[in-house]
Amino acid sequence: MEMTRVNSSAISAIGYDPSSQKMKIRFNQGATYDYCRVPQNVFESFLSALSKGRFYDSHIKDKYRCH
Repeated sequence: MEMTRVNSSAISAIGYDPSSQKMKIRFNQGATYDYCRVPQNVFESFLSALSKGRFYDSHIKDKYRCH
């Protein structure tokens, strides 16, 4: 999965695979997490959000866990 670097104080890069709807987020502390069943429009909104951390907290955190 290709990762796109983002300008954020909390997040360093975001990747997305539309065929599996899997998103990967790399945080500035070094941890990388996978998120499953993420709609493509959520990923696109995340990429364009002015505050990636705020968008993550409001729209992604605890909502798209992989089981």
